[in-house]
Amino acid sequence: MARIAYVNGRYRPIDEAAVGVEERGFQFSDGVYEVVKFVKGAFSDLDRHMARLGRSLDGLRIAWPMTEKALRLVLAETVRRNGLRDALVYIQVSRGVAPRNHLFPKGAPSSLVVTVRRPKAPGADEIENGVAVCSQPDIRWGRCDIKSVSLLANVLARQAAQEQGAREAWLVDEHEGVVTEGSSSNAYIVDREGRLRTHPLGEAILGGVTRSVILEMARADGITVDERAFTLEEAKQAREAFLTSTSSFVTPVTRIDDHSIGNGHPGSVTRRLIELYNNHLVAC
Repeated sequence: MARIAYVNGRYRPIDEAAVGVEERGFQFSDGVYEVVKFVKGAFSDLDRHMARLGRSLDGLRIAWPMTEKALRLVLAETVRRNGLRDALVYIQVSRGVAPRNHLFPKGAPSSLVVTVRRPKAPGADEIENGVAVCSQPDIRWGRCDIKSVSLLANVLARQAAQEQGAREAWLVDEHEGVVTEGSSSNAYIVDREGRLRTHPLGEAILGGVTRSVILEMARADGITVDERAFTLEEAKQAREAFLTSTSSFVTPVTRIDDHSIGNGHPGSVTRRLIELYNNHLVAC
């Protein structure tokens, strides 16, 4: 079945859908995006994604392209036209089309693009044996809490990971010496004292939707959560490590650079969180 995209009021085959050359998302990376899971015929954590989209739009002073209620209808219709019961739904909103000028255009309506694709969940081997990550310097801009379409630094980090045979790159703040997050995921360890640690919210990281769900579940399950940054060396000495994102779910990390984590296998806390998160997806 041909993929269908929504672009500014029209549903079109993906190879026919287009935006203007002077689209500010294309010219300036002047836009934001969201990625939402659609699982067994229903959206997962859509309220949280809509709230984060609103925060990102507010952060860049971009107007909603339509009401939130209307946007939810567009998302549902785009998925329906693609005929999928399991999908990843991409939402991109930019400041719109206007003659190239650094200043905000006056009166230009926001642009909205929605695309849908089949999800690629972590493989059985990745869940059973874990994945490798490599460390890379965090060279991103100073407002990582905004889910901006400006992802060049993330692209370079992920490419470096792929070239080193790693699943993901963990970004290291060269001033603070701490791991912030992955190129497209949040990063966690279970430290030597058994505490689940991850970088606190703030401008240095994107507050992941899966992150918020996992931390709530961990606390409810009696796991000690410490939202405190950790260094790369602390990560290498940790009992366990894992990453989360909308597309990666909860994925164990068993190697960082050339160092094996714990006993080289996913640990008990990670396995428990995988179980809890899978149950959450079924219940959505």
